[in-house]
Amino acid sequence: MKAVVIREFGNPDGLEVVDLPVPAPAPGQVRIATEAIGVGGVDAVIRRGTLAAYGFREGHLLGSEVAGSVTAVGEGVDASWMGRRVWAFTGLSGGYAEQAVASVEDVLPLPDGMTCADAVTLGGSGVVAHFALDRARFAPGETVLVRGAAGSIGITAVQLAARGGAGAVAVTTSSDERGARLRDLGATHVLDRSGEGGPDAPSGFDVVIDVVAGPQLSLFLDRLNSNGRYVAVGVVGGQPPADFGMRLMDAFRRSLSFATFSSDTVPGSDRQAVRSSQFADAVHGDLRTVVHEVLPLDQAAPAHRAMDAGRVFGRVVLTP
Repeated sequence: MKAVVIREFGNPDGLEVVDLPVPAPAPGQVRIATEAIGVGGVDAVIRRGTLAAYGFREGHLLGSEVAGSVTAVGEGVDASWMGRRVWAFTGLSGGYAEQAVASVEDVLPLPDGMTCADAVTLGGSGVVAHFALDRARFAPGETVLVRGAAGSIGITAVQLAARGGAGAVAVTTSSDERGARLRDLGATHVLDRSGEGGPDAPSGFDVVIDVVAGPQLSLFLDRLNSNGRYVAVGVVGGQPPADFGMRLMDAFRRSLSFATFSSDTVPGSDRQAVRSSQFADAVHGDLRTVVHEVLPLDQAAPAHRAMDAGRVFGRVVLTP
């Protein structure tokens, strides 16, 4: 089968299309013929070598979420899964391939009316957005800033905050065109990447959901209101300054909170319950997915170049 691996860490030219054996599902797993493969920010972070210290090596098969039809089941898995259209989380590897395996606990049937491309655009990111707002103790009437809102996590967070009754939903983005699209999804204020906006933009925020991190994270900590909560859900802009915690200590009397969030810390049954609800909302038009582009699997490198260049609004999807 065709698959995409990291031949060399660094820029997207290090991605390579290779032939690999079709995987056999282990006990408790299913095998899926992929129809859509999500290209996420974590894929780019792994590809750059940023997470090499965590055991990622060259030759790694990228991809964490796929959608398609079940073609085989492992020992102990109900045979009724065969042939079903599903979304699946494959871990942090194995998705960029014509066939992928996943634990049955990480597989969810797709509702009628939901495309595979929409499923991999919402499946992983929607859960992160939901639980990030939950961990931030977001309440109706509060002001929310979504930093790096043009990706699939940010787009969903904007919609959930607006739907949850936020007093204001501000976003950072790189262009007026993107800002207009985010307003259409529920944003009330559009800021540039440094956090600057018009005179009517909120001066401070009760909640910040940050997909970017990077060297400017400290500037956005300064934008928290007293008792404000900052939740970092990604590092697509790189690691923050090593001393960023000093900003929190300098503002000690304002009772600010900073947290990282990974959906790995949420019980699987809770993730699946939220995902199932969001899939139903998407089918009914209550939650919108944004597919930036659908490309063939062998175009994974151009997909990553577009993501690195900041040209992607929503999610790029690969298809075998």
